[in-house]
Amino acid sequence: MPNQIQLILTAIGLLLIFLSFVTVQQGTIGVITVFGKYRRILGPGLNMKIPFIEIVYKRISIQNRSVELEFQAITIDQANVYFKAMLLYSVLDQEENTIKNVAFKFIDEKSFMQALIRTIEGSIRGFVAIKKQAEVLGLRKDITEHVKEQIDVILEEWGFHLQDLQLNDITFDEAIILSMSKVVASNNLKAAAENEGQALLITKTKSAEADGNATRIAATAEKEAAQLRGQGVALFRQEVAKGMSEAAKEMEQANLDTSVILFSMWTEAIKNFAEYGKGNVIFLDGSSDGMQRTMKEMMAMTSLMEHKKNSAGSGK
Repeated sequence: MPNQIQLILTAIGLLLIFLSFVTVQQGTIGVITVFGKYRRILGPGLNMKIPFIEIVYKRISIQNRSVELEFQAITIDQANVYFKAMLLYSVLDQEENTIKNVAFKFIDEKSFMQALIRTIEGSIRGFVAIKKQAEVLGLRKDITEHVKEQIDVILEEWGFHLQDLQLNDITFDEAIILSMSKVVASNNLKAAAENEGQALLITKTKSAEADGNATRIAATAEKEAAQLRGQGVALFRQEVAKGMSEAAKEMEQANLDTSVILFSMWTEAIKNFAEYGKGNVIFLDGSSDGMQRTMKEMMAMTSLMEHKKNSAGSGK
């Protein structure tokens, strides 16, 4: 009988010793209560507790947690917007008061998650409700920052910290998406038409400028050529007159008839017609009477030119 009692006591002692040890996993904090009242926290590793008195009420993970959200909001112009978001959060720190808030603020994890999701949805809906549907797509960053500012304060009261919020997808009703696509397409067509019109205008302007420049260059060149031709003809005439004047003076000094010069010019003209006519038909009176008549006309013109020259000289 004493041996049996001793065995029972030994077994009870071993059980008490076994129940006195508790293991807390890495990344987890244990919360100890005594008769339902908070007592202390246990860190990761092997810990001691009073058997049957101290109870591990909850094990709280201090690692990052994530949750995916899907919800709907309505813009100020009554457009439905559908959001898909990813929320990353964690316990604020490992301080005792923080762990107590996490352990006792909510009755269970489900209640906490429900409050968290509804709070984020309400924050985003309140922001979107004062925006037009055309603005929402461009306000992704603003929405995220707005939610973080509001949610961080609330989560800290619960013992948590918002690590990140990502709006992965923002969509609208199919009718709105189609209308937005039509607006984008029409704007693209308008921009393309404007660009094409500007390009055509530039092309025509450049072409007109090129034609104008070419016309000015051609006119300038023609003007210069005409001036050069005129100068050449004038110079030729001056040289001819000078040569004829000098030849006439020499023939007068030699007591020769100056009409020989006219006869020589007549024969040279006929010779030039024959050499460079290139098939053109030129009618000339080649008879002796015709030659005499032509010589008389040329001598008369010469006499008239000399008379005008003498008159001009006497007038001076």
